[in-house]
Amino acid sequence: MSIRIMTDSTSDIGPERAREWGITLVPLKVIFGKDEYLDGVDLPLDAFYEKLQASKQLPTTSQPAPEMFLREFEAARDAGDQVVLLTISSELSGTYQSACLAREMCGYDGIYIVDSRQVTCTILLMARRALALAKEGKTAAEIAAVLEEEKRHYCIYAVIGDLTYLEKGGRLPKAGAVAGSILNLRPLITIANTGVVKLAGMARGQSGAYGKLLKMLEADGGQDMSREFCLGYTGGIDVLQPFQEYISQRMNMDKCLVSRVGTVIGTHGGPGCAVFGAYVAD
Repeated sequence: MSIRIMTDSTSDIGPERAREWGITLVPLKVIFGKDEYLDGVDLPLDAFYEKLQASKQLPTTSQPAPEMFLREFEAARDAGDQVVLLTISSELSGTYQSACLAREMCGYDGIYIVDSRQVTCTILLMARRALALAKEGKTAAEIAAVLEEEKRHYCIYAVIGDLTYLEKGGRLPKAGAVAGSILNLRPLITIANTGVVKLAGMARGQSGAYGKLLKMLEADGGQDMSREFCLGYTGGIDVLQPFQEYISQRMNMDKCLVSRVGTVIGTHGGPGCAVFGAYVAD
């Protein structure tokens, strides 16, 4: 019997890395009008961000149907394997509920579902932790228990690069978006263990926003230096370089992973976002 580590596509692990690491991904959907795409499957990221920037209205996103999880659960059951599944925060999506329904439909006790209370880079970090625990010989139940205990330590912070996407999504008045752009203001958002996205403040300019992000991290307990952390970005690679350079002057990059944010989370943040996912110390 082996243990299958699964997560949904909002972990932004991506198909290639998922194959390399041995993780199963279940995709959410992004919908432009009548056109539906599976996150990370049907629409290359370059094409997605081009389509997003050209669209007058934001696309919508949708959770996986229970049947998508059920297919994977039944395959594990039939092989005699156990499953540890990490999902996007239940406060942000119905994905966790879909997975729980699929487990009931499957009728198999070897499925453990963890509501990460997180999204993107921090789910990636939690999946990496699950893989390490499995390699240590932990059972699926033990892995799930560790993740449930540790998930309160994961925090994610993001600098929003383009205010127009907050305005398109109804999260910022148009006048506020225009004023913010003129003043070069960058909103910072965070997800701590509440599982909810919160506006954490504003900063002027790129370096000011990066500095504020690290101050927020320190206020929350500071990065546990024994753990990996993850830098994420939306849009093109040009967003990553200045962020990576800023962080490299202050942290050990040997522990750094990098992830390009996919279609579902990219829809809500827009291009130009810099994301920092960390495990904070007590």
